[in-house]
Amino acid sequence: MTKSAGRHATAPRRGGPAAPQRHRRLRPVSRRSAVALLLCGLLATGIGACGAAIASHSGRAAMLPSGKPRFIPVPRGDRAPVPTPSGGEQVARPASLIIPSIGVKTRLIRLGVTSAGALQVPASTAVAGWYTFSPRPGAIGSSIIAGHIDSYLGPGIFFRLRQLKPGKRVYVRRTNGSLAVFRVTAKHMFLKTDFPTSDVYGPVPTAQLRLITCGGTFDTATGHYLSNVIVFATLIK
Repeated sequence: MTKSAGRHATAPRRGGPAAPQRHRRLRPVSRRSAVALLLCGLLATGIGACGAAIASHSGRAAMLPSGKPRFIPVPRGDRAPVPTPSGGEQVARPASLIIPSIGVKTRLIRLGVTSAGALQVPASTAVAGWYTFSPRPGAIGSSIIAGHIDSYLGPGIFFRLRQLKPGKRVYVRRTNGSLAVFRVTAKHMFLKTDFPTSDVYGPVPTAQLRLITCGGTFDTATGHYLSNVIVFATLIK
């Protein structure tokens, strides 16, 4: 990982894990604290913990430039209604994530926990994942979506997450075609040793979204970033 990459972003070192590598054994973690480790381990595929290319609909990869974000149009479709705490109707599963202001458009894979109790990481650094033990986006509670920021290959899907500003819109398209539209309310960086578990996972009375990647200082000794970038957003009409 280069110094410049370390200043900007997420997990395994860019220069190190190019080929298949030895992996550290993950310690069991609770579901609520697992996301703090999400973007910091090494991928079984030999790609670093934070990604490099964007997958096209054809399945081919196109490198994500580190300069100005590419233009992403605001998605069209029926907006999901804001749920009420008393509503017992389950919302549809998330299918894709669109953040026009930072050029993000990705399908969403499902993230659970491994048999060892560690949170699964996306097999590709080009996509983000929804943590299935959190509410579905648009349901009451804090829904968790995480993605890689970079790897030895280059920028990942959440490389520009640190540039997302309050007031910007985040769109989650669901399997029934509806759009859950969120407004960013805050963005913070926390040391992983001070991960704000209650703020990220704690109960909330409205439908909210948390977007998580790595960031801050890159530790060349461990091949991990020392902090997490977390974006907080709330469902709007």
